Amino acid sequence: MHQPRMFNRWLVVLGAVLIQLSLGAIYAWSVFTPALEKAGWSKLDTQIVFAVGLASFALTMVWAGRRLAVWGPQKLAALGGLVLGGGYLLTGLLGAENFWIVTLGIGLIGGAGIGLGYVVPIAVGMRWFPDRKGMITGLAVAGFGFGAMGWVKMAGTWGHLIERFDLSGTFIAYGIAFAVLVLIGSNWMHMPPGGWRPEGYVEPEDHDGDEGHDFSSAEMLRTSQFYLIFLTFAVSAGAGLMSIGLMKLYPMEALQVSGLGAAEASAVAGTAMAVFFSLANGVGRIAWGSLSDLFGRRWSVIVMTASQGVFLLAFSSMAGQEYLLYLGATLIGFNFGGNFALFPTLTADLFGTGNVGQNYPFIFLSYGVGGIAGPILGGMLGDLGSFPLAFSICGAACLVGAACTFLVKPPRHVHNGSG
Repeated sequence: MHQPRMFNRWLVVLGAVLIQLSLGAIYAWSVFTPALEKAGWSKLDTQIVFAVGLASFALTMVWAGRRLAVWGPQKLAALGGLVLGGGYLLTGLLGAENFWIVTLGIGLIGGAGIGLGYVVPIAVGMRWFPDRKGMITGLAVAGFGFGAMGWVKMAGTWGHLIERFDLSGTFIAYGIAFAVLVLIGSNWMHMPPGGWRPEGYVEPEDHDGDEGHDFSSAEMLRTSQFYLIFLTFAVSAGAGLMSIGLMKLYPMEALQVSGLGAAEASAVAGTAMAVFFSLANGVGRIAWGSLSDLFGRRWSVIVMTASQGVFLLAFSSMAGQEYLLYLGATLIGFNFGGNFALFPTLTADLFGTGNVGQNYPFIFLSYGVGGIAGPILGGMLGDLGSFPLAFSICGAACLVGAACTFLVKPPRHVHNGSG
């Protein structure tokens, strides 16, 4: 069946990027933490909001995956944009420095909006691009990483929104922008006609899993492969999320110990997070996705997770030197971004592309686990002055995660009458 002439499948990519630019708002959280600390918040307080947002994101995504086939991707994405934008808008209107209001509006409601929309571009993109699953998933989620850089810079050194309009005005402006961008992108979120394949595409014989059968979520949850992947994603995501939460706070302290003034240290640390980490986060999604099309998803995950462990262990000796800080932020950001291209496609390869919209959210719950453990670990140890220990613990956990993925073999589908 040929592609319909009235629709160019590359418009799915454009829509996906617009949606993910907004959903990446959660990674811009660190730009708000210095202002909140000045208002009396502890480091742990700032990381609790971040963790609530990540957990809400992951849990809502499971529900959204089940609604995808019922409501359709266009409606689900649009709802996500409205909920995300509404959470920021309410926070700005009701109390941008109140811990409970921020936790509810940006953490719980904003995280739910991200969870509603996130699965849509991934599921739709894989259906339109079965010939380039890794690359297209990387492109679809790249905006999530690049968006963080833009939102951080607009609030800080580019737009000076926090300085000019304070936190309330910035949250209101962002809420409106997020809703508008997602609503525009949702227009191109629809599945291809049944049985559609790109012209000349032949299903590969060599693959990581049983692509001839789409595992149901219940079937997937009965496999050992699910739990091995879940653990790997949890430690890899948790390490990256801990790094995001501390990528400005820790280097600011380390740079001042090395002799920089407070203002200069803040500028250098902000650049490490907003430019080097964020750009690498976006590039890593595209690069790792494309590499996995060539070398396979499983080995890509192993290499990415193992090298991340090494980089995290080395980061404590890099954070206090400007150019080594930039290098460390780049390497950690690059690998962190790869998670979001590799784990959806590994899920599709092992358990089938047809049900990836329902199955990947269960894998993605590990992101919520990591999102609670990583940032809270970082916040607690940060308050105790033990930033290096936080990075070392997460680095060791990533090495364990790489070993778990090494044990993953293609699952075998067993017909038992329930599928």
